[in-house]
Amino acid sequence: MNIPDASHRGSCLCGAVSFEVSGPLAPPDICHCRQCRKQSGHVFASTDISRSALSIQSEATLRWYRSSERISRGFCAQCGSSLFWDPIGKDVIAVAMGAFDTPTGTHVKMHIFVADKGDYYDIADGLPQHAH
Repeated sequence: MNIPDASHRGSCLCGAVSFEVSGPLAPPDICHCRQCRKQSGHVFASTDISRSALSIQSEATLRWYRSSERISRGFCAQCGSSLFWDPIGKDVIAVAMGAFDTPTGTHVKMHIFVADKGDYYDIADGLPQHAH
């Protein structure tokens, strides 16, 4: 399903922040932790990529929120779109799946932090679920 040698473009809702990822996208996970739910309004589906594969073309309204000692979250200050999850000091960065233009050439591989998921929905897609 991955699109080899492809590049993937994406942006925030208003288009003020745009980016490109070179190469295929790794299968994403869906995070159900409290922070991701509050940041996104539900769950946060993202793919981990090498920092060197990410090129941000337009970032005038890109802002970063340090949500913990180890994580910064990138979002558009103009429209509020959640875009990036940045584990400080690591060689990877997570990019929100919803920000990509289609097709992405990948499918969700698992759910994480399901012990923290909201009580208003069920996870019934048969994919692996991890408590943390």
